[in-house]
Amino acid sequence: MPSPVSSPVSGPATRITVLSGGVGGARFLQGLWHGIEQRLVPGVSPDARVTVVANTGDDWWVHGLKICPDLDTVMYTLGGGIDHERGWGRREETWHAKEELAGYGVEPTWFGLGDRDLATHLVRTQMLDAGYPLSQVTDALCRRWLEPTYGDRVRLLPMTDDRMETHVAIADPDSPSGRRVVHFQEYWVKLRAQVAAEALVFVGLEESSPAPGVIDAITDADLVVVPPSNPVVSVGTILGVPRVREALVATRARVVGLSPIVGGHHLRGMAEQLLTTIGVEVSAAGVGLHYGARSDGGVLDGWLVDEGDVADVRRVTEAGLACRAVPLLMTDLDATAAMAAAAVDLVS
Repeated sequence: MPSPVSSPVSGPATRITVLSGGVGGARFLQGLWHGIEQRLVPGVSPDARVTVVANTGDDWWVHGLKICPDLDTVMYTLGGGIDHERGWGRREETWHAKEELAGYGVEPTWFGLGDRDLATHLVRTQMLDAGYPLSQVTDALCRRWLEPTYGDRVRLLPMTDDRMETHVAIADPDSPSGRRVVHFQEYWVKLRAQVAAEALVFVGLEESSPAPGVIDAITDADLVVVPPSNPVVSVGTILGVPRVREALVATRARVVGLSPIVGGHHLRGMAEQLLTTIGVEVSAAGVGLHYGARSDGGVLDGWLVDEGDVADVRRVTEAGLACRAVPLLMTDLDATAAMAAAAVDLVS
């Protein structure tokens, strides 16, 4: 039986929690905050606070350093340090350390750490080595990137302090088993997701615990948003942390998601490949039904699809989810704020 859903919070949302992956989630957060500041999101208080729970399944260790791509992408984006053309890493970056490591023949040569970005990873690794958990390290890094602009109104949390990594099984005719397992970063950066993913392996996920503040951010929220992040290896890993899904099902907050699939395709990343791997239909409706309605044990109250996927609306509403078709291209801050406004309106 699905868990009971408490009576939803009424009135303007003052506590908003966003479950975020990297680029898509970060860009949505930029537009959401712009909408709050400019009062473009009716139903959200101009004094609202935003807590971001970020995926850490993409994390890995390289050159002795702890790399947290999604945490850093959100932090740099909101803090004004992101390279907008790439969508990740620091702007005005240089690559001297990468070139020198390659000169020594140190692998992996296909994964580059920029010189500016390197400082973040050095500080993070030193603090972890000193015994601080990832959540406290993230707080310390955000004092530079978030506090000057947002004060205490935006908080960034890792989904877990525990080591958890996403790996991908791919075909390998030279292996006795016919397959090999690579870290997600190798699949995405080196292989560019151009080989079929036969299976996903979430190392450490079942044994992990939510980072401090994660469950409270969900249960105490007025509104929880699932932005257009990868539903399998970004939002999916957050939901896989024990107690997180249950908290979403039970929270009094309104829970709304935005489709990462527009016109039957993802706009960035590898959602199509990985949805196929787990047997989920690659469509706006397919992803919405994958998340499911809270009235039936899923995690959403509402699901926004792009106006080009209006034919999917009926399937979603028949499954118990409020659904509407609106423009879902994050072309600029105003367009993204309008998406946020539509999401809030859908579940108000």
